Amino acid sequence: MVHVTASDSALPSAPVDDLPASPLPAAPPATPAAGPPEPEWTRRGSGAYWRITVGLFLVGYATFSLIYCVQPLLPILSEAFAISPAQSSLALSLTTGSLAVSILCFGALSENLGRKWLMFGSMGVAALLNVTAAFIPDWHLLLAARAAIGVALGGVPAVAMAYLAEEIEPKGLGLAMGVYISGTAFGGMVGRVITGAVAEHFSWPAALGLIGVAGLAAALCFALLLPESRNFRRNPRFRLAEHLGNWKRHLANPRLAALFAVGFLAMGAFVTVYNYVGFRLVAAPFGLSHGAIGLVFTCYLFGILSSSAAGWVSDRVGRGPVLTGGLAIALAGLGLTLSSSLVAVISGIAVLTLGFFAAHSTASSWVGQTAQGAKGHAASLYLLAYYVGSSVLGSTGGWMWSSGGWAWVAAFCGVAWVASAALAAVLQWRARLR
Repeated sequence: MVHVTASDSALPSAPVDDLPASPLPAAPPATPAAGPPEPEWTRRGSGAYWRITVGLFLVGYATFSLIYCVQPLLPILSEAFAISPAQSSLALSLTTGSLAVSILCFGALSENLGRKWLMFGSMGVAALLNVTAAFIPDWHLLLAARAAIGVALGGVPAVAMAYLAEEIEPKGLGLAMGVYISGTAFGGMVGRVITGAVAEHFSWPAALGLIGVAGLAAALCFALLLPESRNFRRNPRFRLAEHLGNWKRHLANPRLAALFAVGFLAMGAFVTVYNYVGFRLVAAPFGLSHGAIGLVFTCYLFGILSSSAAGWVSDRVGRGPVLTGGLAIALAGLGLTLSSSLVAVISGIAVLTLGFFAAHSTASSWVGQTAQGAKGHAASLYLLAYYVGSSVLGSTGGWMWSSGGWAWVAAFCGVAWVASAALAAVLQWRARLR
């Protein structure tokens, strides 16, 4: 005879002989919904870490050498094509302006196309266009080629920042970003110094062609070094509404918006200084040759050092103090350039370069750290502001130079850097509150 207990009464009605002889198994515990997989971080100091940092150093070099190789040529182009200093600056401003727009497009497309090979293709096409520009004798066609270079390079800066933020462990991101920014400083220096020297001894077309060939070599080495993404997940479909939503969300973040404003103001002032310091040094009382002016750009060595150092320090003491300190140093260097002493002017350029690259390296890594998801979109917005500042303030500085000389240029840049430092101080204060 089978006895049915009270708890058995909850079973569905069935003949007693059909009941199982052993107790019913307990229901398995509920498993939590699967979340996104844990990132496979690249650890600081590993072999892959150094392959990434060297590969991205080459990215920074190629990008900035191709963009800024015309900067020491502006006085030469002004004479060759019988145009004003402000008009000659279009050879640079159109590149950075078109780059600013294309960064948004490529930042979105990289979510569908991937990271590594988009960067490689962008660098290769831009380098080929720079070689082509060397054979263009017409000013307007040369401007068109320079604008096309900016469009092609849109697939590099934002994607590089996003790649680093996705692949490098957080405690090693500052140093890796610093090395990448060092590459941009190295490219800016080499591009300017080589073009200045080659243009003086040969011609400006030969200078542009040489920079283009060097960019192709850097792109090939980058492709061999950089590992494929491990944490990136390709989006199979392009959804415009999704991209617009990501950009809107990042712009609504007050900390990111402040960093975007810092990029706009800081870069705009920095490019303005380098755009017009050549015009100042070629005139009385200095009277330097174009080759000697090109050597001024060796001051970028200080940017190479400060970018990596700032990344290392910010990983340890925080990004707020380093960003504020870098902008304060840039302002001190700007003050030195007001002197009539050549030594003081060159020292000021070196100091402001050191301060700017420390600030830019820190702001770049802070954007990647602050953005919650869609890091490529956040990086593209920062660089949009960065290059729009370069184009707008860089060209506006030409009117300052024509109207009031170097004193007006310095005042213009000083206001921009003071505003940037104020924003950096607010960011630091809010970081402490959190």
